[in-house]
Amino acid sequence: MQPSYLVRTADVPAYQPANHHHTHNQRLIGPDTVGAKQMEVLIGTLHKGGGALPHAHPGIEQACYLLEGAAHVEVAGQSFEMVPGDTCFFPADQMHVFTVTSDTPVKLLVIYSPPYGESPDKVIRPGNSISNGSAQ
Repeated sequence: MQPSYLVRTADVPAYQPANHHHTHNQRLIGPDTVGAKQMEVLIGTLHKGGGALPHAHPGIEQACYLLEGAAHVEVAGQSFEMVPGDTCFFPADQMHVFTVTSDTPVKLLVIYSPPYGESPDKVIRPGNSISNGSAQ
């Protein structure tokens, strides 16, 4: 059976990703939704005080396009503030941090290549090698 290539955000369940707080993601494009093999697209909603603790994705590149709100980002020794319309890139294997700085929620379009799929074996946290699969 061929998948539908139209994905409506309202039809996609939200989940709280590991190593993040006050964050809800929806996986829009990926292997499970449209059969994508080389990329994954998510929409994230991060509330005040929310964001990603330091982590890296082995072999997975990540791009984030900020739709709403404001955030502080750290990656590979760089630190910067993001506003709507800004895009940041997290190279594979590079530790990164994303923190909401606005009072309003952040809406963020996230692209992974290859797909991340929220697999615990695809994340590295500070002081650890590849994660043992524990959340948070």
